[in-house]
Amino acid sequence: MKKVLIIFILLGVSMCSVYAQTKTIKGRVISEFFETTPFALIMINDTVKVGKTDLDGFFQVEIPVGVKKISFWYLGFEPAIIALTDKCDEAEVVMIASFTYDFMTPKRVDKLRMKRYKKLPQLHKEALAKGLFKTDTACYTQEFRPFYKKK
Repeated sequence: MKKVLIIFILLGVSMCSVYAQTKTIKGRVISEFFETTPFALIMINDTVKVGKTDLDGFFQVEIPVGVKKISFWYLGFEPAIIALTDKCDEAEVVMIASFTYDFMTPKRVDKLRMKRYKKLPQLHKEALAKGLFKTDTACYTQEFRPFYKKK
């Protein structure tokens, strides 16, 4: 009986340590106009706030190892949802401004948004040239969420 109890206790402790593993993600968030985004919210699962950026757009957050997507929210900008790779521990993110498109269909709006979204890698390289970022390519993929969904 004691052996069974000891085995269950050891399994319980090992399970807790597996679930408690976290990793640190650090980086910077800027706008597509190369301006800082102070106090941008950083969330996981679209509901859990894990941190925010400082005055210069820098951040450092602890997230569970199993989390693969992080979203960045800032007033006047579209949410930036990034899917992290396993070895990604530094994320430098460019956020796209949110505009109001009058008298256009949602399909046309998504086409215009996608055109701006495709410029993100070039904006990342320009931010590196201006000294805002440290790396020339991102270690994550940034998602595009369309307004118009095909049936």
